[in-house]
Amino acid sequence: MSSAEAPTITSPVPQHIRFNFDNTYARLPEGFYARLNPTPVAAPSLVKINAELAQSLGLDPDALASPEGVEILAGNRVAEGSEPLAMAYAGHQFGHFVPQLGDGRANLLGEVVGRDGVRYDIQLKGSGPTPFSRRGDGRAVLGPVLREYIVSEAMAALGVPTTRALAAVTTGEQVFRETVLPGAVLTRVAASHLRVGTFQYFAARGDVDGTRTLADYAIARHYPEAGQSSHPYRALLDGVIARQARLVAQWLLLGFVHGVMNTDNTSISGETIDYGPCAFMEAYDPDQVFSSIDQQGRYSYSNQPHAMHWNLVRLAEALLPLLNQESGSEEAGLASAQESLAAFALHFDTAREAGLRRKLGLFTEREGDAALIQDLLDRMTANRADFTLTFRLLCDAVAGTEGDASVRVLFADPVAYDSWAVGWRRRLEAERVSKEERVASMRGANPVFIPRNHLVQAVIDAAVMRQDFQPFEELLDVVSRPYEDRVDLERYAIPARPEECVTQTFCGT
Repeated sequence: MSSAEAPTITSPVPQHIRFNFDNTYARLPEGFYARLNPTPVAAPSLVKINAELAQSLGLDPDALASPEGVEILAGNRVAEGSEPLAMAYAGHQFGHFVPQLGDGRANLLGEVVGRDGVRYDIQLKGSGPTPFSRRGDGRAVLGPVLREYIVSEAMAALGVPTTRALAAVTTGEQVFRETVLPGAVLTRVAASHLRVGTFQYFAARGDVDGTRTLADYAIARHYPEAGQSSHPYRALLDGVIARQARLVAQWLLLGFVHGVMNTDNTSISGETIDYGPCAFMEAYDPDQVFSSIDQQGRYSYSNQPHAMHWNLVRLAEALLPLLNQESGSEEAGLASAQESLAAFALHFDTAREAGLRRKLGLFTEREGDAALIQDLLDRMTANRADFTLTFRLLCDAVAGTEGDASVRVLFADPVAYDSWAVGWRRRLEAERVSKEERVASMRGANPVFIPRNHLVQAVIDAAVMRQDFQPFEELLDVVSRPYEDRVDLERYAIPARPEECVTQTFCGT
């Protein structure tokens, strides 16, 4: 039976599969979403259940892996308490505003409260067409699903706020892109799926009441302290700006390039969301771009802070009617927004500089630190030194000059490292910190394992071409413990050979 003929199963789900949904977004006015069930697929098959994440959400991973559980994760069965819907939002895509985007291939099943007391969305991605699909098929293909699973779980392990992957299933169907590819569905978990573009959706329609309802919802869900402020909408804007500034700083500290930082991919919660043409760079290059469609470098590695600030200006514009009202005038509201936006640079610079000092083993802030750090980055750029390995191997070099050998070989001209290291060691001597303490701190800031692009591509090739998911399991295990040196796994820490390099990534839509 084809997916077009297969009905969604609405009969009761077995008692052992309980989500305990409590769906606050579904209680908002109908204009915030379109209610619809996922589109069933022909032959769902489980790829992976994230057991640790499931348990943290109060879910039974074994139940999710059962045939009935897989039907829920594929969109073939509606779980008890689920109120499936596609969220409405707008967005600037590479600077061009689209007044209606929305979940074109995603379905929000509902919300659960985790064991930590935090509310989370459970969403299917690749679950079929919606009223927002814009003539698309609403499906996802296996490669991008595996990429998002691996990279989002790696980011979580690295300590970066992120959506996470609860499960992946194949659909038994083919999806037509440039070629015919196997279909898949990702189950994604997020603090919410509210976006800058969600606010833009109502603002573009001049719907101040809708904007206020959304802002009040965002405050209650993500920024309850803002609700106690005399200017709650300014406090909401302040909170989003601070979180996003720190988030982008964390990306840069890890060499991460998001690739598609549109306003509809900028979350209100401050999480990394929508892993499309993303990648971790190897040779340090401030202008690094991976996305096949980013011809102008709008979302290059070093431009990410500027892109995020631009997105947050769009959020401030959407909130301006509310800021005007609580400030007493349009002039005062605009001044409030500008003051809030001006704080982005301070939040970002503070987080990035503190992170870079830690990566270099510096415990205090001193004059000249910024120049020392920038000097290293400039030398890494000129010598195409691997970003992740350089900082990780500095953890050994900080313990003694005998560790220098492994770092200097990463530089095309090793003398470039040698001359920098003289000033670095002089700076280290200015602090009374034991070598053991310094090494431990640096090892907690500099991962040994990241999901290198060629390794992710090898996983995708094995799964798509040979239905072999063992490389996926192995890489996922490695990046789930990124700060640990592990015996016999050195190949996962080595940069790609020239013939292995993957220079472009794709969003998979």
